[in-house]
Amino acid sequence: MSRKVDEDFVSHVVDLLQGLGPVYARRMFGGHGIFLDGLMFGLLADRELYFKVDAVNRESFVELGLQPFTYYKQGKPMALSYFQAPEEALESLEVMSEWGNSAFAAALRAAAKKRPRKKSGKSTRRGTSGRGKPA
Repeated sequence: MSRKVDEDFVSHVVDLLQGLGPVYARRMFGGHGIFLDGLMFGLLADRELYFKVDAVNRESFVELGLQPFTYYKQGKPMALSYFQAPEEALESLEVMSEWGNSAFAAALRAAAKKRPRKKSGKSTRRGTSGRGKPA
């Protein structure tokens, strides 16, 4: 596959997802990540679009027989939390928005789980005056 065809596909997907906001693609791992507000919620690999899934939206993908993104590590298949997008999503802004919103919501939930909890207003530095100098 030529790089031009690949870039055309990436542009097509990004254009379809603009209804969600300023979506952009970034090259990574031989494919592209699809991002909104700094969160990756989609993956493009081998002219296939995959969307982020979690416990909340996974069943919608499974019910349609869509497959997870899988790669091989040391000869063993590894599945990521991304599933194929339905083909209809690549042909319809409305369908793409529905599935894209679901994937972005999964990315938001995953990010919320990763964020460290804020500590109480107490300083974690001991023995400093607050200016980085010892008290």
